[in-house]
Amino acid sequence: MTEKKYTKQTKPFKVPTTDGKLIEEHFGYASTHTPGFSVAHMIAPPHWGEPHQTPEFDEISIVIRGKQLVEVDGEEVEVNAGETILVKAGARVRYSNPFDEETEYWSVCIPAFDIATTHREDGE
Repeated sequence: MTEKKYTKQTKPFKVPTTDGKLIEEHFGYASTHTPGFSVAHMIAPPHWGEPHQTPEFDEISIVIRGKQLVEVDGEEVEVNAGETILVKAGARVRYSNPFDEETEYWSVCIPAFDIATTHREDGE
């Protein structure tokens, strides 16, 4: 029997959140048990933000609609629709949407996103 050479994702894993952000992981630990990379579709509501973190993975954000504020090692970078940003592993980073409109984007993490290797800071 021949091994299938593709995986079509029709039911991404919806990550439970309490902050109004939609996270749908299409590939990664939670959805397909893929350790090498993860791909997630996200919609961040207006005035959303998460704590600073120092992840052990590279993260690429691809902004589809709206804009995103990314703080990388103390520098603020605004990423607009149609733009991308790569944040390297080991950088202190904070993703937010301090704006008045939703931000829709895709996130690709290499290796896969894992909360255990995210190193989120408490108390923010």
